[in-house]
Amino acid sequence: MTRVWDIPVHDSTRVRDARVAAEDAAALAGLAPSRAADAALVATELATNLLRHACGGQLLVEAVGPPNGCADGLVVQMAAIDHGPGMSDVPAALGDGFSTAGSLGAGLGTCRRLADDFDLHSVPGRGTVALARIGGTARTRGHRDRVTEQAPEHAAGQAGEATHSTPGNVSVPAPFAVRVGGVNVPFRGAEHSGDAWTCAGDGDRLTLMLADGLGHGPEAALASTAAVREVHRSAHLPPAELLRRLDDALRGTRGAAVAVAQLDLRAGRLRFAGIGNVGARLREGGSWRHLLSRPGIVGAHRPSTLPETEAAWAADRLLVLHSDGLPSRWAPSADPRLLTADPAVTAAVTVRDAGSSAWPVRDDTAVAVLSPTPPDRR
Repeated sequence: MTRVWDIPVHDSTRVRDARVAAEDAAALAGLAPSRAADAALVATELATNLLRHACGGQLLVEAVGPPNGCADGLVVQMAAIDHGPGMSDVPAALGDGFSTAGSLGAGLGTCRRLADDFDLHSVPGRGTVALARIGGTARTRGHRDRVTEQAPEHAAGQAGEATHSTPGNVSVPAPFAVRVGGVNVPFRGAEHSGDAWTCAGDGDRLTLMLADGLGHGPEAALASTAAVREVHRSAHLPPAELLRRLDDALRGTRGAAVAVAQLDLRAGRLRFAGIGNVGARLREGGSWRHLLSRPGIVGAHRPSTLPETEAAWAADRLLVLHSDGLPSRWAPSADPRLLTADPAVTAAVTVRDAGSSAWPVRDDTAVAVLSPTPPDRR
């Protein structure tokens, strides 16, 4: 089942909780002691930064699939999310010795150096998302990191089984290269989420699936776990046929809402089918398109017909799958920098910006993102 450590960081006692969560996730991922210590240090720095520079926030820690999309190892993913004030000079904030709070100013720079993957997105007046992944080997000089910042004038336009997630780059043949990433927020800080997402490759096909087990808690997690396992067994099937296979696999569970998107990497064609209220939005150029699912419950009530939606894939595309933990009226970000951000950062920004006191969270929330790999990251 999907194990997530969701840590609200609003006082200094939670910094220790962040460190312990990273240590637990590192144990689940099977990291070497030195890398487990690195993960604990990064979690400590991220949590400390939330307190010093944002008056608190949220740290999500997971043991997930490795950044290259393979299934033969796990990494620790940590996402620090806050609502402001944001950073006016991100490159300076990443340099050692820079501080606005009287500290040594080594926090983010340390995270960047230790992480195998590091990304940071910040908008003054809206907040910051910092993402770090720690794998089983020491960080090398060629590690991938990216920072994105946005000027204030653009901000107004913005509205376990550890193998459930496979973030980062996916090795695929030309002409298309894509990345997949996501975040998962359990309802009310529970240990396990009833939502799960995964990606699986078969030849030139890459399949992204998000399942929302009925309700929340362990029984919902069992349903979404069954969906993840079946996707990895049946990644060769097109979306509609895979949903039929999933319907059989989820019999005996609570059932789930499921969305399946499959990208033909050589042909540049995206196929989509879904059952239930898992949302899907495709960015095409400057506009967003809803990809519609059929009513029903996978494992309990499958519709007799399952039409597939097809769309062209290109360098300006971005696909977002999300469970109904996200408010139905959420508006995708207009920030063009998210097109080149790590997909997990895009997912975290989506969760953060969709939440408000007017739309209280009533369920687990998972967001998975498929995006092109920028040329300088291939």
